[in-house]
Amino acid sequence: MISSANTALSQWALDREIVLSRVINARRDIVFTAWTDPTHLPEWFGPAGFTIKTKEIDLSVGGLWRFDMIAPDGQLWASRMQFRRIERPTLIEFDHGLDSDDDPDRFRTTITFDEQSDGKTVITLRQLHPTKARRDAGIGFGAVEYGYQTLEKLVRHVETALT
Repeated sequence: MISSANTALSQWALDREIVLSRVINARRDIVFTAWTDPTHLPEWFGPAGFTIKTKEIDLSVGGLWRFDMIAPDGQLWASRMQFRRIERPTLIEFDHGLDSDDDPDRFRTTITFDEQSDGKTVITLRQLHPTKARRDAGIGFGAVEYGYQTLEKLVRHVETALT
């Protein structure tokens, strides 16, 4: 008999996935708070040099975070996250894309927070894109580099604002 977790993993399309991981020198509850507190998330989210202007934020299951991500050159991306699961303090899952109902590039992100015995947290982001071509386009656009820049901003925020 195959467990439902194994079945789900066997159906996970690895060729549509981007995975980022980072060790953060902070307890899991602190890192989780940085992701789920509406006063903290907009302060650090986004690649280096980008700023966030929140239009609406409801960090609960079914809630939306609608925001503009503004690049250093002023280019603006109207963005939206819709939260699907929040299991404090171990997991967050949301759909992320443009701030429109019919974005064909919208992707699912699952974030896990694994606490280590030394008080550090391993955060892993798994993005599942609608197709391999869309995943490849995201990588070509800089999704991996921008993702790691975002995680670096998270580290700095946790170190300065939450610890």
